[in-house]
Amino acid sequence: MARTSSTGDRFLLLVVFLAGVGTLGIEMVMPRLLAPFFGTSQPIWAVVIGMTLVYLAIGYRVGGTLADRRPDERLLYRMIAWSGMLCALIPLVSRPLLGLAQFSLRNVVAGGFLGALAVVVLLFAAPVILMATVGPFAVRLQIRRFEEGVAVAGRTAGTISSVSTLGSILGTFLTVLVLIPSIGSAGTIFLFAAFLVILGLVGLRDWRYALMLLAVAALTAAHYAFDGGIKSADCYNCALIAEAESDYNYIQVAQQDIVYADGTVDPRHILVLNEGQATHSVYRLKYRQTGNPLDLLTDGGPWDYFSVAPYVYANRDPQSVKSLALLGSAAGSVPKQFLAIYGPQTTIDAVEIDPKIVELGREYFDLEDQDPRFPNYRTHIQDARLWLATAEGRYDVIGMDAYHQPYIPFHLTTVEFFQQVRDHLNPQGVAVVNAGRPASGDDRLVNALASTMLAVFPQVYMIDTRFSNAILIGVHEPAGDGVQNFIDNAGRMQIQALELVMYWSLNEGAYGPVRAFTADQARYTPFTDDRAPVEQLVDGLILSEATR
Repeated sequence: MARTSSTGDRFLLLVVFLAGVGTLGIEMVMPRLLAPFFGTSQPIWAVVIGMTLVYLAIGYRVGGTLADRRPDERLLYRMIAWSGMLCALIPLVSRPLLGLAQFSLRNVVAGGFLGALAVVVLLFAAPVILMATVGPFAVRLQIRRFEEGVAVAGRTAGTISSVSTLGSILGTFLTVLVLIPSIGSAGTIFLFAAFLVILGLVGLRDWRYALMLLAVAALTAAHYAFDGGIKSADCYNCALIAEAESDYNYIQVAQQDIVYADGTVDPRHILVLNEGQATHSVYRLKYRQTGNPLDLLTDGGPWDYFSVAPYVYANRDPQSVKSLALLGSAAGSVPKQFLAIYGPQTTIDAVEIDPKIVELGREYFDLEDQDPRFPNYRTHIQDARLWLATAEGRYDVIGMDAYHQPYIPFHLTTVEFFQQVRDHLNPQGVAVVNAGRPASGDDRLVNALASTMLAVFPQVYMIDTRFSNAILIGVHEPAGDGVQNFIDNAGRMQIQALELVMYWSLNEGAYGPVRAFTADQARYTPFTDDRAPVEQLVDGLILSEATR
C-alpha cells in the first residue's frame, strides 16, 4: 500500500478530528443561545438535534458530490475557513431575531415566535453544513492517495468516521464543561469561529485568508463593545441587576418597583430563568427593615400558599409545623417565609439543582442557609428526585416548585415520584405542588397533576392563588372535611401572615375558594415513569393560547 504523502495523510486526519471538535462544539452552543428566549425543554432539544442531523445529512451529500467533481484539498480548506467566518456572524445577527422571539412568546404571537425560532436555528445551517462536508471530502482525498483505490474504501471511510467521531466527543465535553462556563455562549462561538478560520488558513497557506481572521476579530470586538447583556429584564417595570449562564439555565436577577395606589413604592428582587415566562423567586426588600412576615408576602403569588397547606387537618396549630422540604427552592422565597412565620429553628431542607441560582440567592435574596441564626436550614445542590430517593428525613410539608415554565420535568409528575414524597411525610404531613395555568384558565395541566396525586394520596385539595396558579395539596392520611377544617383553623389563627393568606384562599382565589379535588373531576390517567406525556399536554396549552 503506497501513499503519496504520509505527512499529508496525517495532517488530513488531524483536520478531520478538529472539524469534528468544531461541529459538535457549535451544536452544543445552539441550545444555550436559544435558552434565554425559548427555554431548555425537551422539544427545544429535539429541534436542535433534529435540525443538526438535517444539516449533517445535507453536508455529507454536498461534500461527497463536490469531492467527486473536484477533489482539491484547497477547496476543503476554503469551506472550513468560510464555516468559521459564518459562525462569527451568529451572535450579532441572532440578537434582533431573538428579541422578536422574546416579544412574540410573551404576547403569544405564534407566527412570530415560530418564525424567529426557525430563523435562529437556520443561522447554524451554513457553518454546520460546511463542516459536514469535511468527512466525505477527506475520504475521497485519502482514497486517491492509495494505489489500491476502491479496495481500501471501507477501511478509509471507517478511519475517517472514527477520527471525526472522536473529535466530536471532545468538542461536546470541551464546550459544555469548559468553554461555556468560562467564556459564555457568544465567546464560545467566536472562539470556534477563529479556530475554524485558522484551521482553513493553515491548510491553504494563503495569507489572504488572514483577512477572515481579522474580520472575526472585528465582529468579536463589535459584539462586546455594544453588548448590553443577553437581553433586557424579563419582568414588568424591572431593571436588570445581574445575569448569568449556568450549566442548567440562563438566569436574570432584576429589581422590580411595585407602585401602589397611594404612591408607595415596594422594591423587590425578582429571579427569572431562561425564556422568562415565569418568575421563580421574589424578595420584598422591605423585610430587611421590618422583619415582619407580612412584608414577605407577594400579594397572593404561589409562594405565599405553601405555609397554609397544613391547615386542611382539623385543629392544626402553628406550633405543630416544624419542618419543610422544598424541591426546587430557587432563591429561597418559600423557605424564607417559613422561617419568618414558624421560627428560626424550623428544619428546612431546600433542594435546588442549579448552584448558580443558590449563589445569586445568597447575594441578592438574603438566602439564610449559611446564617448561624437558622441552624436547621440546609440547601442541597441536587436533582430533586435523586435527593428524595436518598433522603432519610420526614417532614410536615414537602413542597414542589421545580416546575419550570412552560415545560416541566416529567419525572417530577408521576405516581412513582409522589409515592416517594408520601413516604417522607409525617403522619399529618402534606405534599404541596405549585401548578401553573395560562391566563385563559385552561386547567388541563392542573387536572393532570391532581389526577396523578389522587392516585397516591387519600385526599387532594386545591387552592387557587390570586393569580392563575393552583396549589395542590395531597394529605398523608385522611383529613376528613379538609375545607371545613381550613375554615375553622382560619377563624382562630393568630399569626397575621397566615391569617391573610388563608383569607385569600377562602375569598379571593382566581377560580374559586379552597376545595377538594375528587375522583369524578379527574380527567386524566395518572402519569407514570413509563408514560407521562407532559410536553404533549403543554404543547396543547400553548397551541390553544396561540389560537385564542
